[in-house]
Amino acid sequence: MSTTAQLASDKTPFQEWWLWLPIGIGLLAVCLPSFFHLIQTTWQTEENGHGPIILIVVCWLILTKRHAVLNSLIKPSPIIGWTSLVLSLLAFIVGRSQSIDTIEVAALIPMMIGILLLMRGWDAVLAMWFPLVFMLFLIPLPGLLVEIITGSLKQHVSGMAEEILYAAGYPIARIGVMLSIGQYKLLVADACSGLNSMFSLSALGLIYLYLMRYRSWLHNGMLLLAILPIAFAANVIRVMALVLITYYFGDEAGQGFAHMAAGILLFVAALMLLMAFDVILRLVFFRERSAS
Repeated sequence: MSTTAQLASDKTPFQEWWLWLPIGIGLLAVCLPSFFHLIQTTWQTEENGHGPIILIVVCWLILTKRHAVLNSLIKPSPIIGWTSLVLSLLAFIVGRSQSIDTIEVAALIPMMIGILLLMRGWDAVLAMWFPLVFMLFLIPLPGLLVEIITGSLKQHVSGMAEEILYAAGYPIARIGVMLSIGQYKLLVADACSGLNSMFSLSALGLIYLYLMRYRSWLHNGMLLLAILPIAFAANVIRVMALVLITYYFGDEAGQGFAHMAAGILLFVAALMLLMAFDVILRLVFFRERSAS
């Protein structure tokens, strides 16, 4: 066995624990202050409220892949590893010192890649590819980009809700993102734009595909492409539900418990639509395999 490439399994568990312990302590020292700051600030907003859940899922994914990393071939890439680690640390310092959460959190991904390259090599990075990709959902979107996306989504969501309810015979009209039905006027707020639900459902959809482990790239690709339209459709259903509750039961009912319940309805509707689409795809691909 060569000295530059050997299996990690040759080491004892104590040796493995000793090697990774200082790295784990260093990562905690770097990450914990950032995450505490995010919990108190950015993750308190509607747009980034999914952050703590994503962080828990990322930690779980890393734990599930630890054995694959420990058993991977030890063939470090020091040049790329140190480059990735140093540049990511510089970006992290800039992000923290300037209170730019997007840069601060995004720097954690190449930082992890650099550590894996230095400790193990590309096999470890490949073993950890899904947790690294999933960490993208931790990155808070820049405020300007959120405003642009939210404004556009609110226009389309309110327009679609108006058209459907008007076609159903309800006395509804729209001016911008203001819906008028009967004697009531409802403003489609940023929280109802669907941006948060699109992020959350996209993350949930990726986890769903990861657990299902479909071998067909076409099947996986079609499900991924369907996530955003499904999230949009579910948010239209949410807005319509709030409009109808207000119309039949008054403004207090629409703004009270029903408003919170509509968020649950949103996720239930989105999951049902995603799973229904998956069932259709499975039937189609099963028939194709049977025919072949």
